[in-house]
Amino acid sequence: MCGITGYIDIHNRISPSVIQQMTDTLMHRGPDGGDTYISENGHYALGHRRLSFLDLSEQGKQPMKDNSEKVIITFNGEIYNFPELKKELSDSYEFKTSTDTEVILAGYRKWGIDVVNHLKGMFAFALLDEEKQQLYFVRDRFGIKPLYYVFQNDQLLFASELKAIHAANIIQKEMDFSSFADYFVYRYIPSPKTIWKHIHKLPPAHYATVDLQTLNCKLVEYWTIPVDNQQQSDQQMIEQVGSILQESVRQHMYADVPVGSFLSGGYDSSTLVAYMDQLGQKPATFSIGFSKWEKSEDHFAKIVANHLNVPNESVVADETSLRLVDRMAVVYDEPIADISIVPTYMVSQLARSRVKAVLSGEGADELFGGYTWQHDFFNQQYPSSVLDKLKRKLFKNDPVNYYANAMAMGWFDREELKKMLHPDLHQYIPEDVHWFYRKHFKKEVSPLKSIQYMDVKCFMGELVLTKIDRASMANSLEVRVPFLDHELFEYVFKLDEKTYFRKDQTKYLLYKNIEQQLPKEILERKKQGFVGPDAYYMDLNWYKDQLKNSRLVELKLIKQSYIDDLYKESYNWKLWKLLIMEKWVQQWV
Repeated sequence: MCGITGYIDIHNRISPSVIQQMTDTLMHRGPDGGDTYISENGHYALGHRRLSFLDLSEQGKQPMKDNSEKVIITFNGEIYNFPELKKELSDSYEFKTSTDTEVILAGYRKWGIDVVNHLKGMFAFALLDEEKQQLYFVRDRFGIKPLYYVFQNDQLLFASELKAIHAANIIQKEMDFSSFADYFVYRYIPSPKTIWKHIHKLPPAHYATVDLQTLNCKLVEYWTIPVDNQQQSDQQMIEQVGSILQESVRQHMYADVPVGSFLSGGYDSSTLVAYMDQLGQKPATFSIGFSKWEKSEDHFAKIVANHLNVPNESVVADETSLRLVDRMAVVYDEPIADISIVPTYMVSQLARSRVKAVLSGEGADELFGGYTWQHDFFNQQYPSSVLDKLKRKLFKNDPVNYYANAMAMGWFDREELKKMLHPDLHQYIPEDVHWFYRKHFKKEVSPLKSIQYMDVKCFMGELVLTKIDRASMANSLEVRVPFLDHELFEYVFKLDEKTYFRKDQTKYLLYKNIEQQLPKEILERKKQGFVGPDAYYMDLNWYKDQLKNSRLVELKLIKQSYIDDLYKESYNWKLWKLLIMEKWVQQWV
């Protein structure tokens, strides 16, 4: 895991200090070293910060050239099938390192940019082909690794984080007010937009082709999840899921340094630790607990750790932990209002004190149907009670509205946005505030499958993966996510939903694969979010203190009267969204 930067200027020579400053801004993503490359003509520059796991020698440093020295790459991520690809490519390419980075270069020599379809992993990288006068920048299928870019005045800048683009002091900061409105609806800024005008996110499963003479850019979506309704026996499904998942865990464990795991005591992380144990590794595991809360998960993590005989450490959060919101504004240079950003940061900090990489369970709920809103919708689609039938009538004509309600955490529609936003901003409120959900709603498949698909593209792709990347990389920790194996998603999404959604058992296919490996207390637990007790977030006096003399009000973005009205309620999650945006504005505007 690393940080990457790039700068193209088709008219002027690039100052080495600019690409260096951009790259240095990402030192937290790669404390093990850094370097830059500037082309002979001075118009193309790449930067890289390194967090090393494979080939820890100087040979593994980046930016890296291929054997022709005409193609240069700066790469962030891990390619988990690189040993197999290296073997396949060794007849036509002489390898000089043991890195997965060089495998991409070798693959590009053979397949061109179609190399991306051969890669299994998490990645964001840029390939500079000086011979063909082409630049490619690429993002993995699920959006595990970030990539931002901006075209302006015959220049292109790109980087792993927004702060690196701003470090060049070339792009004027100008807030996108439509994105500002989107944030309150979604809790994040949907791709390809960002909070800043002109700066874009490269969407997941896309690559861009850039002509280096004109900076003409073409975006290509190279992968989508295939959806079908195949019937298979329970035994077939269980065995196939187990086989793919075990191989994915094995590949994700590959490194020249120890790899640990997060462990919450839920199905997902417990499954990963159990598979690591089966594969002969006793990983260090890391958990978070919450003081004065009977639902604190660290107790269950200890049960799993003791059962599997693996070491476990935990950090305990309390009411004062929310004071880290000021630090979160630095970590998240684009605002996201997930309430688990602080716990995720804390457990990442703990893990990094022991290891450089951990496995984590993101993706299992999206894949196997672990979220309550998925199961509620399943019950509505296949009702067995009067209540289920009533809910089906309410939402059958608009599953997107159902999904938006499930995601809201403080509902904002057009009217609510008008109440909150300064009148000058009303023109930026979209006609359809749920446009991003509708963009990813697949009419050609069942409503339930489409909700799963929206979870992958929206909730997971935009919120969950952004949260885990920034929280971990702020602590120079690599988080690997074995459930986000594209072959596993392709397999499960082709199945008939009624074969893996069961009324009496959540995440049925995962449960059947792990029921002999985990204690009864874990198998019978109800799903619990990674958030801590509501009481931590409900101190109105604390909010009043944090939001007094608000910059949001001072900048004529939010009405003070709206904030005051929220204080009259016992609690409203809208305050959390406002607080995160307030801290972000204080830091970056």
